[in-house]
Amino acid sequence: MRDSTRLVAFDPCDGDPFHASTTPIYQTATFDQESASGFGRFDYSRSGNPTREVLERQIALLERGVRALAYASGLAAIDAMLELLAPGDEILACDDLYGGTYRLFSRVAARRGIVTRYVDLTDLAVAGAAFSPRTKLVYVESVSNPLMRVCDIRALAALSHQHGAMLAVDNTFLSPLGMRPLELGADLVIHSATKYLCGHGDVTAGTLAVRDEELASQLAFLHNATGTALGPHDCSLLLRGLKTLDLRLERQQRSAGAIARHLLDRPEVRLVRFPGLPGFPSSYVHKRQATGDGAVVCIETGDDETSRRFVEALRLFPIRVSFGSVGSSASMPCAMSHASIPDEVRKARKFPSDIVRLSVGIEDVRDLIADIDAAFALLRGESGPQVEVKPSLGTSPCH
Repeated sequence: MRDSTRLVAFDPCDGDPFHASTTPIYQTATFDQESASGFGRFDYSRSGNPTREVLERQIALLERGVRALAYASGLAAIDAMLELLAPGDEILACDDLYGGTYRLFSRVAARRGIVTRYVDLTDLAVAGAAFSPRTKLVYVESVSNPLMRVCDIRALAALSHQHGAMLAVDNTFLSPLGMRPLELGADLVIHSATKYLCGHGDVTAGTLAVRDEELASQLAFLHNATGTALGPHDCSLLLRGLKTLDLRLERQQRSAGAIARHLLDRPEVRLVRFPGLPGFPSSYVHKRQATGDGAVVCIETGDDETSRRFVEALRLFPIRVSFGSVGSSASMPCAMSHASIPDEVRKARKFPSDIVRLSVGIEDVRDLIADIDAAFALLRGESGPQVEVKPSLGTSPCH
């Protein structure tokens, strides 16, 4: 069965006596037991919930894993992975990661005695030389956030296993429809399901999928023991969002490619970062291991103030810290999603302070391009047609 079909054609709730066409929300903390001397299939929602079970089965199928687990956030899923490590173990991480991941590694894992070393893992020679006897985990993103760098997942998996380490891939940028790292040899795949998997900006969630039964058992034990599972109502919303993942991504990726090509011709833009552009660094690696380019476009203007003014002039790209929703958005990562990375670390890694991240939604791409052009016109002090976002009529319940 193809993924686009699997997203909507699945058993909505195994064993449900009423054969609901949509997965019911089992909004309950406990389940009555038939015996005082043993547990049934479900007993306590921290340990297992029918709604969450359906979601986790869907994620595992999409990722081609033996099991997936749903967490309260993407960072909760990453933290669960850290529970597999012991004091003295070492993480080898790509030197361009989401700011929240950096904060978790540098300020939380470090207190547990876990050391993280940041290396340019896009260079296999550098990566190979970076392993030490303490290295137990290699951590990368399928497309890095926000520099859009690409690592060779298959080669890193081979290197990791050669040195007795696991490879974990944060696949948030591409989703299982754009890349399946487990099939490339990765051991763990993580998603901030808040982004594309949900796609509607109304759920905070994370998922973790694995291809090894023993590893799955360890993580399932920790899932229950630490109580980080996603609640049934959020599981239901995430299941609903998943059904349109293929449709949403098809349009978003097509629009992102059109916007990236349009931005190449803008004189105000010094650099466009998008893995689908011809000649983009490591594009040959990306094309070999991915089937999609994602829907995030990053640009550099060469000047922090110009970037700030551009972002604030946009109308169809509201300023938001996240990405991956049906609505487009814009942000300056240095001030938002990556603010937790110290200035001196960003400078050492040559992290551009003027970088702008555009998350492309499902709006008509002609309107999005017009909005971008209008914002640049405002920067030049020119008056022209502006994209108007009208407020709703009547009294807003938010006021």
